Amino acid sequence: MTIPPAPTAATPIPGKPTPFYAHLYVQVLTAIVLGALVGHFWPETGAALKPLGDGFIKLVKMVIAPVIFLTLVSGIAGMRELRTVGRVAAKAFGYFLFFSTLALILGLIVGNVVQPGAAMHVDPATLDAGAVADYAQQAHETTVVGFLMAIIPTTMVSALTDGSILQTLFVAILFGIALALVGKPADPVRDLIERLGLIVFRIVGLLMRAAPIGAFGAIAFTVGKYGAGSLVSLGGLVLTFYLTSIAFVVVILGAVAWLHGFSILRLLVYLKAELLLVLGTSSSEAALPNLMTKLEAAGCDRGIVGLVVPTGYSFNLDGTNIYMTLASLFIAQACGVHLSIGDQLLLVSVAMLSSKGAAGVTGAGFITLAATLSIVPSVPVAGMALILGVDRFMSECRSLTNFIGNAVAAIVVARWEGKLDIARLDRTLRA
Repeated sequence: MTIPPAPTAATPIPGKPTPFYAHLYVQVLTAIVLGALVGHFWPETGAALKPLGDGFIKLVKMVIAPVIFLTLVSGIAGMRELRTVGRVAAKAFGYFLFFSTLALILGLIVGNVVQPGAAMHVDPATLDAGAVADYAQQAHETTVVGFLMAIIPTTMVSALTDGSILQTLFVAILFGIALALVGKPADPVRDLIERLGLIVFRIVGLLMRAAPIGAFGAIAFTVGKYGAGSLVSLGGLVLTFYLTSIAFVVVILGAVAWLHGFSILRLLVYLKAELLLVLGTSSSEAALPNLMTKLEAAGCDRGIVGLVVPTGYSFNLDGTNIYMTLASLFIAQACGVHLSIGDQLLLVSVAMLSSKGAAGVTGAGFITLAATLSIVPSVPVAGMALILGVDRFMSECRSLTNFIGNAVAAIVVARWEGKLDIARLDRTLRA
């Protein structure tokens, strides 16, 4: 049994053409425009609409753990041979490590060349350290607890209820391996997992109908709360970050896609509804279930998608990595702190580790930055107050880049494993 793609608001009725306004991406795009207008002309009303965006994200997060668990367990159990699971995991982590490091280095290079904070001349003593105290505390807790403590749940059930992707992955992998080891006697359980998957993905389809409402509320809040004026003083950093992320997607991921037989631009068009949803909600998790079903529909093996995509959401954060090194250099330059080559290499090393330790934490980008700066003493953590006001705008770009990076990773690993229907992928992207 194969879990079909989750139905969405754009799912066509057989034999009947779908009106343009029924497509999810059209609805989400319209909602984003309307939300921006409300936030601009009626800022207080826009700021008050925050619960709509938060509520939708909570709805999606509600089903993320079941989606990951059921898809990953079914995929691993279906592979039968544990050597196959280990090989896929090794290839995926090798891909994640290489491109995560590349993203960190790209942010470092751009930060040194453009130097967006060099003209600010901020006295660190005048910064409000209290504004980032909560983030620094969360970063400290993340660093102390460490990766191992973050991945091991209290119970197997709590992994599905606490909202931690890492813990869900851990339990799902154990359960899937156990199913594969038991063999034929576990067939009824495998069949139950498949049938539960059908129900959960139907729930996803129902929830996606509320996507335009969530995007409307989230973008209205962002524009109403912060406005366009808050970008003026720090516009250089925001613009640099966006251009760097676009270059990473178009040039680096575009080259990877070309080498593996598909077009990055066609992939972006195929995922346009999900990209708009991520843009509107500033959360890549909001589109995780639909990303998995769309990749399967495009010809990627279900087991590969179930293993690579959820894992990538914790370990393949290209946008977050670009942000960390670029923002760190911005703060150092703004505060007049000179970082030697050794300091910058230390920054990259710490950022690589801290980004894994903070995976799955709400506001992980900002918290990871705090964790990184707290270990690199030459850069004041209080300098994060400089970018606190525009972090919301950069979080959208972080989420988009992370999302695209994981879509490409799943297709590439499936191609490496010979589990990609290339003809089907080509037809789907061209359609």
